[in-house]
Amino acid sequence: MDGQSLTPDKIKLQQLQELLPEAFSEGRIDWEKLKATLGEDITFSNERYVLNWAGKSEAFKVLQIPSTGTLIPAEEESINYNQTENIFIEGENLEVLKVLQKSYFGKVKLIYIDPPYNTGNDSFIYPDKFSETKDEYLKRVGDKDEEGYMTRDGIFRKNSKENGQYHSNWLNMMYPRMFLAKNLLREDGVIFVSIDDNEIHNLKLLMNEVFGEENFVANISWHKNYASANDVKTFSNVLDYILVYQKSEHYQRKLLPRTDKQDSLYKYDSNDGMGLWRSDNLTVKTYSANYDYPITNPKTGVDFLPSNGRCWMTNKETILKWIDEKRIFFGQNDNGAPQLKRYLNEVQQGVVPITYWSYDDCGHNDEARKEIKNLFEKPPFDTPKPTRLLKRVITISCDENDLILDFFSGSGTTAHAVMDLNKEDGGRRKYICVQLPELCAEKSEASKAGYITIADIAKERIRRAAKMIGQDIESKILNYEQQIQKLEGELPTEEKLEQIKNLELEIEKLKVQDTGFKVLKLSDSNFKQWQQIIGKDANALEEQMKLFVDPVSESATIENMVYELLLKSGKDLNSKIEHKPASQSDTLGYYCINDNELIFMLENATQEIVDSVLKEQPQKVIALDRLFTGNDQLKTNTALQMKDAGIEFKTI
Repeated sequence: MDGQSLTPDKIKLQQLQELLPEAFSEGRIDWEKLKATLGEDITFSNERYVLNWAGKSEAFKVLQIPSTGTLIPAEEESINYNQTENIFIEGENLEVLKVLQKSYFGKVKLIYIDPPYNTGNDSFIYPDKFSETKDEYLKRVGDKDEEGYMTRDGIFRKNSKENGQYHSNWLNMMYPRMFLAKNLLREDGVIFVSIDDNEIHNLKLLMNEVFGEENFVANISWHKNYASANDVKTFSNVLDYILVYQKSEHYQRKLLPRTDKQDSLYKYDSNDGMGLWRSDNLTVKTYSANYDYPITNPKTGVDFLPSNGRCWMTNKETILKWIDEKRIFFGQNDNGAPQLKRYLNEVQQGVVPITYWSYDDCGHNDEARKEIKNLFEKPPFDTPKPTRLLKRVITISCDENDLILDFFSGSGTTAHAVMDLNKEDGGRRKYICVQLPELCAEKSEASKAGYITIADIAKERIRRAAKMIGQDIESKILNYEQQIQKLEGELPTEEKLEQIKNLELEIEKLKVQDTGFKVLKLSDSNFKQWQQIIGKDANALEEQMKLFVDPVSESATIENMVYELLLKSGKDLNSKIEHKPASQSDTLGYYCINDNELIFMLENATQEIVDSVLKEQPQKVIALDRLFTGNDQLKTNTALQMKDAGIEFKTI
């Protein structure tokens, strides 16, 4: 605060920084970064405080290349497809994030990801759509790579630490994904990213650039191993880290529930109607002469002074008030130094999370492996996270109806944790998990068990976890029903009627738990994509134009087109889709999205169908142009009727 009003330029700078924090460095506009963000002049040459690496310019280009992909449903691999709101997407996560941009922009409350840690032993199986020749790479970084440069067009191999672009490879993979992920967060949203020592330094700089340094929330240390390794040369690494960034200042973390261990400290009861309490020190280190005075025990007349160098925590007037209220405790026999009674019912009903998470509270790697083993006879996945870790992340970040995204899904721990937490507290949280169908190692346990890809493992884990959680829910419902039956057989006091009501509410919450999930897969568009003609080949141009007389791909299906148009119209994947025939005797008709928000005409176009669509009074109608082939009059009349009814009409 400098006492001066904001000038228009300062207001615009503030607005720009809120919109594009990545274009600012140390509080000032970085013009090169701004141009790069907007897709112009993507080069980084000036020396200044900025995260830079070989390939950053190309990473911006990858970010800005639009996706022509779509998602197609796989109902046969799903559970309760038409009712569930949980989503599992099988596909390369960069393309999936692009596909989700319009439908899920600003809708996700929490993103948790556990990306490759770049340990020197993992292969990057994310081939982004750009490549660089070895000569170009050597020219830019000035350092020869003995193993040669790996293009990103599908050659998967270990990102060895001896590789001259070891860190650059990882940053090129992460950078565009973080940009796209940020767009999906709500204004009060937050992202948690697991990482280890190999890339935490680069990840923090990257996150500062994408989210803005001012939106850093915490660097959490998670004690992942309960035992140290004795066969290491230097130090045994028992920590992983979780970097936390908010989308904006609107994020508000939640308190953790109090534990029985924390409440067990409150073990005394004075039978004064205030309940359990514990004793607390009345002195503080910060000395003040005004707070240095004797406290007199009213029963014994003995005076007590604070110990040397300390003083009482408050003034004498307050202490006398507390003595009168019997909040000061002088020991069991009234001959001890004064202490303050801290009552449990006055304590904050929750605990502020700290940045060190122990395995006692959040689980450890061995616990995670045991969880997998409980679901599979032979664990098909080696490096899962424990569900308790994910449940803590969700607990401090989400309300009971929020949406959670994990686009490095791995074995599906996030999906498992969401369902399990909902079972425990009656929440209705939903998840979107994304996993590349990465091939399992040929001789791995997963491959031996018949799993072809990591995505197959994740889907099977979710199915098995859902079955186990469903059994737990049935058991809890039965237990509550037995409690109700017992209470109903007793004298109907007001207290017991309230207990019955609460138990019935718990049963209702359990009955509506969502343990299903719908599987969708990344696929090519159902509509032909224009291919750039190289040179001036008139024949090639003519052939391509012929293809676009009908833009619908030969492999397209009606159902797949519905989902593609759904996404490209900005509707989410849980939108209500209803097929309505033109008449009782007709199987062809139209598709209503969210009742009358949007209608697709994809099967047939007749005046009868048009009249039925008009009666729905939709906001917008999208129709295939080929449905009007040979009937220009119907197309013209339809457009006029839609316009007169105030309906937006579009043909493709």
